[in-house]
Amino acid sequence: MEQAWPPIPYPEWRETCAALHLWSQIIGKYRLAHTPWVNHSWHATLYVVPRGLTTGPVPDGARMTALTLDLHEHVLIAEGAGGERRRFNLEPMSTADFLARTAEAVSGVGGRFTIHGRPNEVPDPVRFSADSAPRPYDRAAVVRFHGALVSIDQVFRWFRTGFLGKVSPAHLFWGSFDFAITRFSGRNAPPHPGGITNLPDAVSREAYSHEVSSAGFWPGGNGVEEPMFYAYAYPAADGFKHCAVEPGEARFDAKLGEFLLPYEAIRTSDDPPGTLMRFLQSTYVAAAETGGWDRKALESALGRPGVPRPVPAGT
Repeated sequence: MEQAWPPIPYPEWRETCAALHLWSQIIGKYRLAHTPWVNHSWHATLYVVPRGLTTGPVPDGARMTALTLDLHEHVLIAEGAGGERRRFNLEPMSTADFLARTAEAVSGVGGRFTIHGRPNEVPDPVRFSADSAPRPYDRAAVVRFHGALVSIDQVFRWFRTGFLGKVSPAHLFWGSFDFAITRFSGRNAPPHPGGITNLPDAVSREAYSHEVSSAGFWPGGNGVEEPMFYAYAYPAADGFKHCAVEPGEARFDAKLGEFLLPYEAIRTSDDPPGTLMRFLQSTYVAAAETGGWDRKALESALGRPGVPRPVPAGT
């Protein structure tokens, strides 16, 4: 049975996490290759579902397909709109093996598996087809990771309801393997400088075309050896990094240019959802206040099931 807010110490499943990251890139790139571009690369992301991660519907020519990593039964499932279904086991294997099995599954449901064949946002990328090194697959660690994502997803979705302006879905960016939600001021942003590892600058500049307050979670890596929440603003006003945010364990990392909060601080708190909401709200307020956002026009009370939003007077 899935545990809410499970422990997910990164060093214990580092290699499995690296494998899952690359496998998520492969299915995400399939969605990217077939889906018309949506603002800020929202067309390419993956979504948390009760049993794992999914592309959602992918328009593949005249077909509709979907790929899902079932992280409880430990299978990849390919589905076609005509009822076709193919699957294979997630187990210790190379990235090249995963690529070949995924291509075969997509073909089996009538799709066309054409993707960009090299990883993004990782150092020293090796083409998927040439990455033949064996990789482990720790089933228990994967289940715990999914349990964490499910718990986080519920809070992110709740936080999303308190904003009337443009706000992203809660979704997983497979390039950096982070789960994120982003609010927008509605104003254009200065051109992004680019320079993100193995990511075209044009993609970065489109992603940050407008002012944002963004928060998210990643399981560890890239010098941060534990699961971590983050929050940043683009562009960040001078006073952003000096703002007081909650909870007390949060800190500003000057090198990364964002607030960080260890997942463990949330997991072990008396109220994990409430504590995470405090982090999301306080870092957003820091971005909005220092950035001069029109908070009165952009914000609303948090949503409740079955209750329509109140209509402001005079509308």
